[in-house]
Amino acid sequence: MTRLVLRGGLVFDGTGVPPYLADVAVEGERITEVGTALAGDEIVELDGALVAPGLIDCHVHTVFDGMDLARIQSRPFSLEFFEAAANLGRLLGSGVTTVRDAGGADLGVKTAVETGLVDGPRMQIAVSVLSQTGGHADGWNVHGDLQRLLVPHPGRPDCVVDGVDAMRKRVRELVRAGADVIKVCASGGVMSTRDDPRHPQFTYDELAACVDEAAAVELPVMAHAHGAAGIKQALRAGVRSIEHGVFLDDECIDLFLERDAWLVPTLMAPASLVEAIDAGMSVTPEIETKARSIAATHLDAVTRAHQGGVRIAMGTDSGVFAHGSSPEELAWLVRAGLSPQEALLAATSSAADLLALPDVGRITPRTVADLVILDGDPWQLEKFRENLRLVIKSGRIRRPADQTDARHPE
Repeated sequence: MTRLVLRGGLVFDGTGVPPYLADVAVEGERITEVGTALAGDEIVELDGALVAPGLIDCHVHTVFDGMDLARIQSRPFSLEFFEAAANLGRLLGSGVTTVRDAGGADLGVKTAVETGLVDGPRMQIAVSVLSQTGGHADGWNVHGDLQRLLVPHPGRPDCVVDGVDAMRKRVRELVRAGADVIKVCASGGVMSTRDDPRHPQFTYDELAACVDEAAAVELPVMAHAHGAAGIKQALRAGVRSIEHGVFLDDECIDLFLERDAWLVPTLMAPASLVEAIDAGMSVTPEIETKARSIAATHLDAVTRAHQGGVRIAMGTDSGVFAHGSSPEELAWLVRAGLSPQEALLAATSSAADLLALPDVGRITPRTVADLVILDGDPWQLEKFRENLRLVIKSGRIRRPADQTDARHPE
């Protein structure tokens, strides 16, 4: 077995210790040694470049690549899976080596990556997005018809569910479909015209049934929740993570700490949506109003959560905007008050802890060799993609994707 040595790098190992100069040895898919003067069959001279764990994006939608609703609703059904393959390649090329797909990708997409048919990050999948009637993932519009973004098919159960018994059955269907995590909408959203992000969705009993049914097979629940009421209800029901958290308050922060739950902020999502609207993307007036309101509030909420001691893991909502720019979330986390090192921890070891993946997110012997190599000043996180020299997934070297703006490809 060939022994690859990354020589003379500044190692950010994800354990919380300050970065240090060292070599990293890789054999097969695993890191075998971290030290000095290591011998190897293949040597990559780093000359002080930063070596960090590959990024983990805890909130993506790989079957989407921007929220042009007219385009999404007019594309042939199966095209989304071919587009997912391209999107996964762009994610990997940007330095993201693991993702949690928060709705859309089914077991076939995950299997395509696992078997090497598609080159992309390793995946955890939610498969579908559970929504009450009239909720964030319902898809009903004012014309009285359905225009669902996630069309049900045999491998992707329907999103809409009402009542405790129906909730239990739908979670079981998702488990049968191969879900690694259950995604539920505990509040209204932005891209759904007929609801309000501040309003809670599902009753406590429905959410508790979801969590209970998932826990029976040792699966976590992630909850889309913007408003404080929905956040509190979801946390009391026992969800593992809150996605977005825009209107959280002090009581929410106390519940995060009490329940040992995580916040996945997705700061890029509203900002990118507003940017796309300003660039001419057509959305309803209701969606535009909500997007601008949330973008103006979101950063402050994450700052308060961080100051209050809430555990934060990086997620972007990539797919709401074009894939390939996930590393920009790091700079957003710094704007929210995290240090550059804390932001990188949120995207590596903290994210791995959220996803219960002990073999990734750290540079220690016997962990999977998912790595990124960064030239330049590694703590200028806004230049992450510009500085990205190499991406390594499972010990295999990949070159980074083209450095043009992934959200606005030429």
